[in-house]
Amino acid sequence: MRTLLILLRKEFQQIRRNPSILRIIFLMPAVQLLILPLAADYEVKHVNLTIVNNDHSTYAQRLVQKFEVSDHFNITGYVDNYTEALQTIEQDKADIIITIPDHFERDLIREDKSELHLAVNAVNGAKGNIGSAYAMTIINQFNQEVRSEWIVFPKTNPVPIIDVTTINRFNDDMKYSLFMVPGILVILVTMVGSFLASLNIVHEKEVGTIEQLNVSPIKKYQFILGKLIPFWLLGFVVLTIGLLIARLVYGIIPEGSLGLIYLFASVYLLALLGIGLLISTLAETQQQAMLMSFFFMMVFILMGGLYTSIDGMPHWAQVVTRFNPVRYFIEVMRMVIMKGSGLRDILPNLYAIGAMAIFFNTLAILSYRKRS
Repeated sequence: MRTLLILLRKEFQQIRRNPSILRIIFLMPAVQLLILPLAADYEVKHVNLTIVNNDHSTYAQRLVQKFEVSDHFNITGYVDNYTEALQTIEQDKADIIITIPDHFERDLIREDKSELHLAVNAVNGAKGNIGSAYAMTIINQFNQEVRSEWIVFPKTNPVPIIDVTTINRFNDDMKYSLFMVPGILVILVTMVGSFLASLNIVHEKEVGTIEQLNVSPIKKYQFILGKLIPFWLLGFVVLTIGLLIARLVYGIIPEGSLGLIYLFASVYLLALLGIGLLISTLAETQQQAMLMSFFFMMVFILMGGLYTSIDGMPHWAQVVTRFNPVRYFIEVMRMVIMKGSGLRDILPNLYAIGAMAIFFNTLAILSYRKRS
């Protein structure tokens, strides 16, 4: 026990004497958490729209007005033909072209149907798909209005009417910050913990102090614990800073227990630091450790469910995410903060991350070789 306390004292002194580590721990997460949720917004706004109106009838003008008053579209121009409109897409001045054909109103009245042409700039697939969905919604609303004007109901309405009432559970105002901030906070805790832990033992190798530790009577598990515990505690500092920013800046108050978040974070940090220490024992230089950490971080972030829904991934990718610790913490953060989930709800995630913590820390201890 005394040996472990001496190691811990040494590690905390090294951290205190290194101002760059303190800046990474305190400044970087705060700045990123202030900026990233504002930029990571799934809602597509200001879709540039070019309109080709070849009809100029009353119905055509009504349809155009619906796009003009919409908050989702910016009318970038009215042109006379499709060829000219296509140039606006090629010049990145427009995202969508809507062509209203000749006799649009006449066909709608005489034949009860008409056609519209919708051309979408699919270079940015996400913006194109969502923008076209917005356009289709406006067109369908216009279609329903026209149909309702033409229908003459008798005293007893033979057409059934269904009134739909919607409610957004767990996120009443559909705030993207409430959805994104918990996930981004997990990523920041992951980045700080994994990078610092992966560079720790390698730093000892590069400065030569690892040789002094190798010839000392320190046991392998004591050495790993001495490296793990300081960054485990610092992970809680980063998490606390993030939760304070979420509360003060974004007004996010967890529906569930904060203690439950810290309980899961304690096990999560053990698993994460185990991965970092394992990388550190295998790498010979800090550059190697950083490249290895960067590789795993990219996989963890992109397949963690922060930006892309796991349910929408291919089946093989969903299987891979089961071995991704970030996935479990993001799920738990959103469950506790947004839904108010309890311990029973997060137990499957807790068991999975606990197994990872045992596996990676055991592997880190076995991988560390003391050389005399």
